Amino acid sequence: MDYTTLVSAATLYQQLNNPKWVVVDCRFSLADNDAGSHAYRHGHIPDARYAHLNNDLSSAITDFTGRHPLPDFTLLAKKLGAWGVNNDTQVIVYDDASGAFAGRLWWLLRCLGHDKVAVLDGGIKHWQKQSFSITTTLPTIKPNTFRPYLNTNSWLKASQVQNSLAQKTICLIDARTPERYRGEQEPIDPVAGHIPGALNRAFQLNVDNKGLFLPTDSLHSQFKKLIGTTEPEQVVHYCGSGVTACHNLLAMEHAGLSGSKIYAGSWSEWIKDKNRTIVTDNAKNK
Repeated sequence: MDYTTLVSAATLYQQLNNPKWVVVDCRFSLADNDAGSHAYRHGHIPDARYAHLNNDLSSAITDFTGRHPLPDFTLLAKKLGAWGVNNDTQVIVYDDASGAFAGRLWWLLRCLGHDKVAVLDGGIKHWQKQSFSITTTLPTIKPNTFRPYLNTNSWLKASQVQNSLAQKTICLIDARTPERYRGEQEPIDPVAGHIPGALNRAFQLNVDNKGLFLPTDSLHSQFKKLIGTTEPEQVVHYCGSGVTACHNLLAMEHAGLSGSKIYAGSWSEWIKDKNRTIVTDNAKNK
């Protein structure tokens, strides 16, 4: 069986010795770029590799990009091969934030044409609550060859978002907290507010108080209520930098609402161009 959205801790535990499965630790902290790798060294799921959000899953920031520009996909494909992934591998990704960071690698693999990738439901926290072991032993990796089949239709550029909003051909969903969406708080980016026309669904709403994803029927009904008659293929997700937006896309896919896309640059890119309109909670355009 292939896993393409979520996988349970119990299922992963049963497959730990399966040579066709590769586990990747994606823990990260926006407040401390070394926190994830530090946590990995101090205990991870057996045989897990580590992927760093900034160094592995993003490219360098420029004057025109957001905080986490898309990676060089050719380089990422080589890294995947170095981590032992080939085109038949079942990849499992996890973090300690209910999939907020692991969702990025899940989505990037799908962009590369690899659908056999799933997020560990509940992450390492739920794994440990189930009394499954962690280790400090680094994995012995047999390098492989990963052949990318890049689908550039998986994401939109800022100009495409602007044009599509003007033509009213997309439903744009902001994955940040309501306070950041409304522009009341902005702890990370220099400008507060949201993209005009965007709806708000904080990605945290996709999980319960244990950090596990809501049942598929609940996710389906909640997203259908949000997007109305819009087809899933016309839904575009964004957030602060294109990372947690993947969580909403994952939730929709898991709920059977397939085909939505990501505005990869997201808010931190949008505000780099002062000619782009923004909206704050007082409804004034700026």
